[in-house]
This record gives sequence, structure tokens and C-alpha cells, in this order.
Amino acid sequence: MNLDMPNLTSLNLMPVLPEIILAGMACLILLIDPFMPRHGRNVSYALSLLTLVVLFIVTLMQMSPTVRMSFGGMVVNDPMSDIMKLASYISLAAVLIMSRGYLRDRGMDKGEYYMLAMFGLLGMMILISANHLLLIYLGLELMSLSMYALTAFKRDDGRASEAAMKYFILGALASGLLLYGMSLLYGVTGGQLMLTDIASALSHDSSSLALKAAVVLIVVGAIFKLGVAPFHMWLPDVYEGAPTAVTLYLSTAPKLAALAMVIRLLVDGMGSAFADWQPVLIVAVVLSLAIGNIVAIAQTSFKRMLTYSTISHVGFVMLGILSGTDVGYSAALFYTLAYIVMTTGGFGMILLLAKQGYEAESLDDLRGLNDRSPAMAFVFLLLMFSMAGIPFTLGFWAKLAVLQAVVGIGMWWLAVYALVMSVIGAFYYLRAVKFVYFDAPTDQSPVNPDWNVRGVLALSGLLVLVLGIFPGALVGLASRAFGGF
Repeated sequence: MNLDMPNLTSLNLMPVLPEIILAGMACLILLIDPFMPRHGRNVSYALSLLTLVVLFIVTLMQMSPTVRMSFGGMVVNDPMSDIMKLASYISLAAVLIMSRGYLRDRGMDKGEYYMLAMFGLLGMMILISANHLLLIYLGLELMSLSMYALTAFKRDDGRASEAAMKYFILGALASGLLLYGMSLLYGVTGGQLMLTDIASALSHDSSSLALKAAVVLIVVGAIFKLGVAPFHMWLPDVYEGAPTAVTLYLSTAPKLAALAMVIRLLVDGMGSAFADWQPVLIVAVVLSLAIGNIVAIAQTSFKRMLTYSTISHVGFVMLGILSGTDVGYSAALFYTLAYIVMTTGGFGMILLLAKQGYEAESLDDLRGLNDRSPAMAFVFLLLMFSMAGIPFTLGFWAKLAVLQAVVGIGMWWLAVYALVMSVIGAFYYLRAVKFVYFDAPTDQSPVNPDWNVRGVLALSGLLVLVLGIFPGALVGLASRAFGGF
């Protein structure tokens, strides 16, 4: 085991410049907020958006088709990390823009909220670029701790406090399992911490019983963060109990970081143990598609319905990973990007219908939306059609991509099973559309006039439609992340 660390004076900080900028701005937001009057909270919001713009530009300038190692190989910047980081910036910017009015109405528009969102993003960025077991754990915990605090941010809300407690306890359990798995992997590989060194060590011997135990523990810990069944128990209660603005945050960019962690650990580090971790993922996918789609049918809460649909969606993402091919990994990334677009619109619709003192989380709140706002009703229709996988929407191409990857390795039965579950899932999406177009409204008042929410929702609907007709750009982007052309 090599414990030599690079000399701090010789380190090249440019590869981690986005992380340094983000950490500095998050601390700055925390420091200046106490000195701002209540109306001065605009500064924290503006600084957060400015930071995301700067990060986007810096990351874009650093993009390269090559793999760049830094900090003695602990940090890796490659096309996958570049694309995931750019998508994370855009996703968080959309979340902050949509959530502004919601936060203000509920007294949550505080500098601490933006600071926690920024530190959560920092954890995601570390996770996305980690090539070292300890760095993966550091990024995961920084992201997770920020999300625990955000879930409980509305301190006078009992549901939010309960959700945060469940999230923290189960999240700590999953982190412990992941750490146990990492410690076993460390022992099996002769004291290796770098994923590249682990891959090299396992290429010579990947058949020990200790390795199989490590694989199971690592897979369980990793897929817990994605909300894959049967380790999804926390997801419905946390997503429903958290303020909707926080749920929107939890359900978007962190999924990209969790996907990156799965790819780094299973593909980059334990690719030689594919025969050990593929069966675990197959079981998880079968359960996720069944539980996510079937249980969602019974929900009367739109927020909870979307939560169970998330379990189904991450099941589809895992289909791409278990294929064990670059085509499958590209399909998984493509599906995750599509999922973020659709979910931003889905939970954003709750923000649209919410009022001060009222959360609008029930399916009944959707009734007659077409009478109240035809434009937003049409956006809702596009989003639901895409989530259901109706042809020529973004969701259709995402599902097709992962199914093709599974068929490509000869697992026809799994592709057929996923297709059947997708057809079952279409029921609850179309039922929601029925509420919007064919039921009388329970509330005759106009919907939320906040143009921040309306604008991002309209953009989500437009992306679902345009990328559904011309999916090539997003498919190409996902393909380039794994060396495709």
C-alpha cells in the first residue's frame, strides 16, 4: 500500500477549481446572510445562481475528451464527470428558480437554505469525480448531511422533522453498510484505495468469498442512495414529508451523483466482479419495477405517486448498468438526464398549484387544471406522457435505450418484464391526465401566477417534446460520456 501523498506546493488546483469556487461561495453566503435585512435575502439567491453560472462556464472551459487525473490519482475528470456536473448545475438552477416563491411564502427563504444546497452540490461534485474510496465516502456524506438538514429545514413542520429523522437513521445505516463493504474490499485487494488500483488487483483474483460479501454490501449501500427496491423504504415518507421545494431538490441532481457513484464503484473499481454484482442488480430491478408501478396505482397523493414512480424510474436506470456494456451505461445516463427533466416538471406542478398555507399534494388538486390554465395543463400532459413512455416523447426514447441495452446482452425476459411493468405504470400517469382534462375543478381560483415556476415548467414541457422528436443531441451527449461518437 502506497501512502505517499503529493506535496501541497506541487499540486495543480485547476482540475478542482469548480469545487474550490463552490466551497468559497457557499461559505460567503453563510457569512453575509446574518448581516442582510429580510428583503436582502435576494443577495443569497442571486449569489447562488451566479455561482452556478460561473461553475458552468469554468467546467465547460475545462472539458476534454481525455481522462485527467489529479491529486495523485484521487480525482478524475473525464467526459462522464464533465457532463454530469454540467447537468447538476442546470438542475439545481432550475430548482432554485422554481422554489423561490414557495420558500418566501413559508419563511424558508434564508441564506442557510442556499448554503446547504451549495454544499450538497459540492458533495455531488466530489462524488462524481472521485477515484478513491475515502473520497467517495466524503462526497457521499457531505451530500447526504446537507440533504438531511434541508429535509428538516422547516422546523415547525412535524412531517418534515419526522421525514428527516427517518432519512438520517436509514441513511446512516446505508452509509455504514457501504463503509463495511469498502473495508472488506480494502482487505481483499491488499490495501488498495484507488479505484484504478482496485480494478488492477481484482483482475488477478475476483473469486474470493470476502469479495462477494464486499460486493453485496457496496451494492446495497449504493443503490439505497438511488432509492432502488428493496431499499426504498425511506423514499416515500421522506419525499412526502419534506417541503416540496426540498423534494424537488432531492429527486433531481442527487440521482446523477448516486449514478456516478454506482458507475465508479461497480464499473471502474469492480468491473472484474461483474458476475457477482449483476445478479444483485437484477433482483433489485425486478423488485423496483414491480413495487414502483403497482404501489403507485393505489396512491391518492400526487406527491407520493411521483415518489413511487421514481422507484420505477431508477429501476430502469439500473437496467442499463446491469448490462455491463458502454451502450448500457450511456443508456443509463440518458435515462437519468431524461428523468431529471420530467421530474423537475412533475414536482414543479405541485409548486404551481400550491398556495401560502396549502401544499396541493393530492391528486384531487389536479382536477380541472385545464379549465384554470390550459397552457400548464398541456405541459402536464406532455410530462405524464413522457413518464409513461408514450412514443415520440423523451421518456419513450429513454426507456427504449435501456431496453435495447438489455436485449443486447440476451436478457429478453428482463426486457419483456420491464415493458409489461411500464404498461402497468402508464395507468396512473394517464389517470392523472384524466383528472386534469375530464374532471371539474375543486378550486376555481387562478393557478400560481409566479412566472419563475411557469417558465421552468414550460421549458420542461418543451424539452420533453423537442427531445422526443429529435433525441439525437441528448443521446450523443450520453454516448460521449463513455467514449462513444
